[in-house]
Amino acid sequence: MSQPGGSPAAMLHLSLLPAEILHHIFSGLEPRDLGRLPRTCRFLNSYVKGNQALYKDVYLNALDTPASADLNWEQEIRDYARLSLLCTSDNVNEKTDELPFVYNTVTRLLRNAASTGETQNEAGTHAASRNAAALARFFREEPARLAFLCRSFIFERARSESGHGSSTTATSSSVTARNSSSSNNRRNLRQPATPTEAHQQSAKLHCLYGRPILNCGRTRSSRVYPYACSKVYDLRHYTQRTKWGPFRDDDSGMVDWEKVEAIMVVLGANIRAQNLTAKVFSNLWERPFAGSWRGSYVPSPQRGVRDLDAEDPYGIAGTWLRIVCFIDYNDFFGYNFPIGNALPREVPREPLDVGEATRLIVMKIHVTEIQPPGEEDGKDLPVVHFEGISRSIDDSWDENANSDLRGTVRLTKEGEVRWTTFSIFSGHPRWRSEGIQIGGVGSARGVAGHWFDTDYDPHGPCGPSAYFKVSDRSPNSKGDDQQINFHDFLPIMDFNVDMEGDEEDDEDFVVGEWGEDDDDKELDEEDDREAMALDLAALSSEDVEILDFLTNGHHMIE
Repeated sequence: MSQPGGSPAAMLHLSLLPAEILHHIFSGLEPRDLGRLPRTCRFLNSYVKGNQALYKDVYLNALDTPASADLNWEQEIRDYARLSLLCTSDNVNEKTDELPFVYNTVTRLLRNAASTGETQNEAGTHAASRNAAALARFFREEPARLAFLCRSFIFERARSESGHGSSTTATSSSVTARNSSSSNNRRNLRQPATPTEAHQQSAKLHCLYGRPILNCGRTRSSRVYPYACSKVYDLRHYTQRTKWGPFRDDDSGMVDWEKVEAIMVVLGANIRAQNLTAKVFSNLWERPFAGSWRGSYVPSPQRGVRDLDAEDPYGIAGTWLRIVCFIDYNDFFGYNFPIGNALPREVPREPLDVGEATRLIVMKIHVTEIQPPGEEDGKDLPVVHFEGISRSIDDSWDENANSDLRGTVRLTKEGEVRWTTFSIFSGHPRWRSEGIQIGGVGSARGVAGHWFDTDYDPHGPCGPSAYFKVSDRSPNSKGDDQQINFHDFLPIMDFNVDMEGDEEDDEDFVVGEWGEDDDDKELDEEDDREAMALDLAALSSEDVEILDFLTNGHHMIE
């Protein structure tokens, strides 16, 4: 194009634009593109480098608005872009030495996560987050998960022994005999006396990811479940120093994330095996990074709030859904007390696959007392006491199925949220649990931990447990705290509304994730779903006594 007279038009260079216009243009870039911009020319390098305002706007356009504005925005964008490139790299399997960087960046993104104002479940209790969604994209492909989420000791052991899995795994019929035999023929790795940082970082990333990875490869022999069971049911991990919970065996009170990971794998395998795929489970157990950040549970604006509830920073009051697993006590005892085969503490017991019972329990709790933190607690938040009731969905006739509850929630010295619960029968505590709330205060992801005898019986039993909040306290809670009613089960009623997972969520439902095998038999889904739907319909009835509906329903899951 020419001007009158034939002279060429003057070209308008970016360098001639005002800084405000450049800022407006470049603030719309993706974080990775902003990283490329300084490499185009000297002028743009000078303009972008150290431009905190520009980096901040790019960050806020792509990610959540963090609670703290005191961030190095340039470093945050650089780390975000580097993490994205690392996880999507073709040779990510060769980048396992980047685990510390991946751990620091992922945990920082979740620490700075915030609600977008939308929710990702029908009940409207699980907040959506752009930070969590970005992390889910980064770890969508299996190589990235295997490189950074599968580096703990149980995965290391599973990879080492997977070639011998069929001959070394203890089964229900042979658990005592196998433990009595010589272990010279088994390939045993030594459990580190002190948890290694790499093992702990990878295990915590897996826990925050939230969707249990059940295979370390693509064959049946690469299943991780037997090795997770070995850790969960080994009584040697239940000591006074660990408080019998998912803590390190050094009396420090620090979380042992490899224990939490093992709990998640065991429970996830049972959820999958029992086809508990309704949205109340899939919203948390199938969505990567769902609810794994502070404040991701969205309280109902219509909830019943009393004075103590308003002072409770943990959001305790309401209804929680709990899953508990256990093995036959004969198997448990034979596994832990074999005849003539006392293994050194650093040698893990053989992988365990004897079959578990699974129980679903509804807990309804409310705050009773708030106290200042003690010497062994974190100082930022108080200790909150609660009471309530628990009712089993599956097995109401079992003497251990229904009980009163009491417990406490507090911070550990490292800032994790520790839950302690007691199951009360005839006024006396019978069972206790210790757990950690994954994601922090008010996370929708919920609590994972151990259950055990309240008197710390050295002969057990013990096992894994997890629970997460499904609804808040009823607005009309007068006399309502001692019964389960319709309001408590509204969030769970999607069992009989839509039993299939979302297509979008199922796209990356791969072999290494849940452990499906091409040769696996198809599960009889319809019977399980119909039975569970009947139970939940019964539990939601306002007019009929709740236990009357459970006599012909879905009992203990074996």
